[in-house]
Amino acid sequence: MFQPDLLQGKRILITGGGTGLGKGMARRFLELGATVYICGRRKEVLAETEAELRVATKAKIHSFPCDVRNLQAVEEMIETIWKDGGLDVVVNNAAGNFLARTEELSSGAFDAIIGIVLMGTINVTMACGRRWLKAQHPGVMLNIVASYASSGSAYVVPSAISKSGVVALTRSLAVEWGNRGIRMNAIAPGPIPTEGAFSRLLPRPELEQFARERNPMNRFGRVEELADLAAFLVSDGSAYINGEIVTMDGGEWLQGAGEFTALGRMLTEKEWQAMKPRKSPKE
Repeated sequence: MFQPDLLQGKRILITGGGTGLGKGMARRFLELGATVYICGRRKEVLAETEAELRVATKAKIHSFPCDVRNLQAVEEMIETIWKDGGLDVVVNNAAGNFLARTEELSSGAFDAIIGIVLMGTINVTMACGRRWLKAQHPGVMLNIVASYASSGSAYVVPSAISKSGVVALTRSLAVEWGNRGIRMNAIAPGPIPTEGAFSRLLPRPELEQFARERNPMNRFGRVEELADLAAFLVSDGSAYINGEIVTMDGGEWLQGAGEFTALGRMLTEKEWQAMKPRKSPKE
């Protein structure tokens, strides 16, 4: 479907790019000719991913340890990248999540998720957006949200709050910055099992099977499918798409409010106790 030079000459930053969806998008963008920068909190994971994708694609990839919650760290990373030339595309993918009964969450649990998903997205968006505007450089921002960002979802309330904020940010800046050459779009994926996301949240294999069977297409999404959609949305072929939230979940969101609502009601008290968050979630 895609020409091998679709993203030739594009310089792309992916936050949370060391694992899961971020890694999948990095691989696809490299295959299509882009120069890719990935960042995340775990230096070792980033280094492994950088080495793996450089060998696999024989393309240019660079990694930067960076906690997107830290505005100063974000500014320093962006400034370092900009020394070699401005970015053309930014993918805000860094995220964290856990399954929990909301009344049992501490303020720190809310801070952890909101800090990564919402404030992290704001930090990176503003750091790059201001540079684009100042230089009158056209840019594309792609945000990864969730299919429950508009409906809400039980048991993942901090994530739902954060993702809905990112949706509002996407649509607002699409209008404000569109006439200055900056496009803002988002992908709202449903469950796509990766080592860093959906499957890790579920304590029993049968819950994963229930979630699969509940989907109208009787399957989960694939990382490759999201990566292809992302490649199209950041390419020049989608130049007139601005302010759009593209849902990619097999039609699951049409059945009710949030993919985790039904799953959470199937957990036992023992499972809830075992799943209580003890540390900040990883990207």
